[in-house]
Amino acid sequence: MKISPWREPWLWAVTVFSLLLAVPVLLIFTSVFIPQKDLWQHLFATVLNDYVYHSLLIAFSVGGLTLLLGTSLAWLVARYEFAGRGTLQWLILLPMAMPAYILAYTYTGMLDVAGPLQTHLRATFNWTYHDYWFPDVRSVGGAILMLSLVLYPYVYMLARTAFSEQSASFYEASRSMGVSGFGYFRKVAFPLARPAILTGTALAMMEAFADYGTVQYFGISTFTTGIFRTWNGLGNAIGAAQLAAVLTSFVLVLLLIEKNSRRRLRYFHQGQKQNSAKRLTLTPGAAVWAVIACLLPVSLGFIIPCAQLLIWAAERAATQIDKSFIDLIWNSFYLAASAALIAVGLALLFAYAKRLRSHWLLNSQVQIASLGYAIPGTVIAIGAMLMLSAADDALNALSESLFDISVGLIFSGTLVALLLAYSVRFLAVALHNVEAGLQRIKPSMDDAARSMGLSSFAVLKTVHIPLLRASVLSALLLVFVDVLKELPATLILRPFNFNTLAVRTFELASEERLQDAAVPAIAIVLVGILPVILLTRALESGQNR
Repeated sequence: MKISPWREPWLWAVTVFSLLLAVPVLLIFTSVFIPQKDLWQHLFATVLNDYVYHSLLIAFSVGGLTLLLGTSLAWLVARYEFAGRGTLQWLILLPMAMPAYILAYTYTGMLDVAGPLQTHLRATFNWTYHDYWFPDVRSVGGAILMLSLVLYPYVYMLARTAFSEQSASFYEASRSMGVSGFGYFRKVAFPLARPAILTGTALAMMEAFADYGTVQYFGISTFTTGIFRTWNGLGNAIGAAQLAAVLTSFVLVLLLIEKNSRRRLRYFHQGQKQNSAKRLTLTPGAAVWAVIACLLPVSLGFIIPCAQLLIWAAERAATQIDKSFIDLIWNSFYLAASAALIAVGLALLFAYAKRLRSHWLLNSQVQIASLGYAIPGTVIAIGAMLMLSAADDALNALSESLFDISVGLIFSGTLVALLLAYSVRFLAVALHNVEAGLQRIKPSMDDAARSMGLSSFAVLKTVHIPLLRASVLSALLLVFVDVLKELPATLILRPFNFNTLAVRTFELASEERLQDAAVPAIAIVLVGILPVILLTRALESGQNR
């Protein structure tokens, strides 16, 4: 049933909010038309080549390594049965709870010259620093490894689902033609799962492009560090926006790949889940190697660094946990909670509007508004600052002309800027959960409620929201944790003298106070385990359905 927008004026709110969320990104691209000749001459002559080279090298290397790790682990878990598989299949997801920048700080403290490992080696073998070689964790290779260890679950989750849903008939047909073992994986299973694998790889690469904390701490020149230097060091907001536009162009190419892969994924796997192939039982020797293969990335990406953080935190808790630390927790909590409520509220608005009136224009507006998750937080922060600074300037000009007073920074100097950036960045996370929940509600329930005289808003309030409780709570939790871990946008937009756990961790690590940084870092990691539990339950329920 078509609903006139004049009878449902709240549907027009979609247009207003989608434009509001799209403006920060649009401002980034419109900035390229503002001449910055001197800046670009300076960048071409000095650091631009490093920005391009390091950004592409890190992103594509992370993509390759996460593809290898995620696909291999997904194939082991989905295809084979071995002792400990049930536990390992969710342990593999744990590195998602560890932000890459915290992993970088932890391994630097463990593996640096003054760290416990090298100190023990020198004491044991009576070496001096120049008597042995040790890999430098603060390097491009180190950054690639840190990012890959926390991002491979993106590939693992999608690949595991794709492998698990492949029909048993494919395997039987392959065996009848003499294809089995690795040949079956190479010729049948992997090509069928390729869209899902490429989707996960593209998401990991987008996160690698967006990373700031790791590359900044390791002293690597990338677009994200260049944007910060141009913004803070040179004081050139337009130049920073133009650098952000170049970075966003790289990311949008990957987004197009991801969208195309998702369309192909639906084509390949439609109707095949009910006949999925049975897992093969490994021999005891092969099972041992399978367990080692599953435990190795989990140990490197979560267990070892988390244990080290807990040790450091226990040593420094007495001096670090004070009133200022409680303030950090409170600031982080209410900022993340506020952002989660706003993002989920917008997600409910957008998803329900699409359900009521499926129209290409409405769908396009929602899709554009939800692009923020693919855009680095640094880019969104720059766009949000440009937008809100212009709004502040206009408001001050108006107040001065009418009342001869200046109202100051109402938007750009307050938490409004942060909440806008978080809404743009994480709307897609909430929207995905809400849309998935709405799809499970039959349209006949809407028709029945409307036949009783209920308005569309009343249907949402009395019928859909109670049924969407689990989806809404999941969306709130996921956005909450994402905001808690977000670093670059918070660094750029936070009000003066306002800190969060992520910012404090970054500050302490930048001052080489790595043990002191462990207390706020472990708080972030422990909270980050919650969405991993949600994802694990979602994967298990999906397989058991």
